[in-house]
Amino acid sequence: MDVPTAQQPADQLEIRLSDPGEVAAALPQLLGFHPAESVVLVGLGGPSGGRVGLTVRGDLPPDGDGARTARLLVRSLHSDRPAAALAVVVSEEPDDPAPDGSVADDLPHRALVHELVLALAAAGIAPRDVLLVRRGRWWSYDCPHACCAPGAGTPLPGGVSALAAAAVCTGQVVAADRAELAERLDAPPGSGPGMQAACLRAAAGRAARLQEVGRPALVEESWAAVRRAVARCRPGAAGQGPLDDDELAALGWALRDVRVRDRALQLALGPDAAAAEVLWAECTRRVPAPLDAAPATLLAVSAWLRGDGAMAGIALDRALDADPEHTLALLLRRALDACLPPAGLRDLIGRAAEPDPQA
Repeated sequence: MDVPTAQQPADQLEIRLSDPGEVAAALPQLLGFHPAESVVLVGLGGPSGGRVGLTVRGDLPPDGDGARTARLLVRSLHSDRPAAALAVVVSEEPDDPAPDGSVADDLPHRALVHELVLALAAAGIAPRDVLLVRRGRWWSYDCPHACCAPGAGTPLPGGVSALAAAAVCTGQVVAADRAELAERLDAPPGSGPGMQAACLRAAAGRAARLQEVGRPALVEESWAAVRRAVARCRPGAAGQGPLDDDELAALGWALRDVRVRDRALQLALGPDAAAAEVLWAECTRRVPAPLDAAPATLLAVSAWLRGDGAMAGIALDRALDADPEHTLALLLRRALDACLPPAGLRDLIGRAAEPDPQA
């Protein structure tokens, strides 16, 4: 089951719940794309119990699989220790008509909603509300009033929400769907043959250099090349501009060395985090498999640390498609599926960078 995640880092953005409809309207900003045929859980916490926290999403399950889907989603949400949760079913499926052809007298996906409520209760998470979102309107499954009758519903809030405005300020561009988000890592048209040739030249050059200077010196040269490339990706940097095929091919081979890659991992914690993410994204887009596995994994870390779980998941998919046995990508995939929060990942990377006192 696909369970991409998203969480707004607490030091960058704080949003509090004022109305369930506002949270429903904000799902694209929370996830990074417009969900379709989805079930979404939004964690709520903070002193008032209304602060939006971790958000998890899964595809709507087939009939009979609602309990399993609910358990997996709630298990992921529970990693953030929310006090309560808002559950949202997003579906444009047509209602099953009543026998006389009239509008159905109940909201769809009621069995899934039942399983979600049971799973939340079992985890000690209070279900604040359960909503249905479709056709620009929202319904509460628990509301007995005419506003939430199957043929009615409440329009989603219009205008620009506080969360949407904050997303624009931080540079977030919401994709139409998850597929469009993944397309941002597609290679530019016509770039294949030139990059393949550049990778062959880089491989030959690296092999010759290894014979000349040995591996320790080659690691240092590779790391210096990575740092120069990151510096070129800083906003307003001197000599800023796209890297050519030969430069990117050399970086792709350099990052295959785990000693270079692990140093590059630390860049996500420093002042060059944004520039490094730009570089990893460009390498992932243009360097062919399996060389794209390492930069895609680094991109996943960068995206994850700034709260973009959807892009982190897509980048890890790319890494594992390129190299199904990539150790770091496999470890990160398990951690992301378990919804390790960005703060937890930051702590792990920081501790990995500390020198071993027994060494």
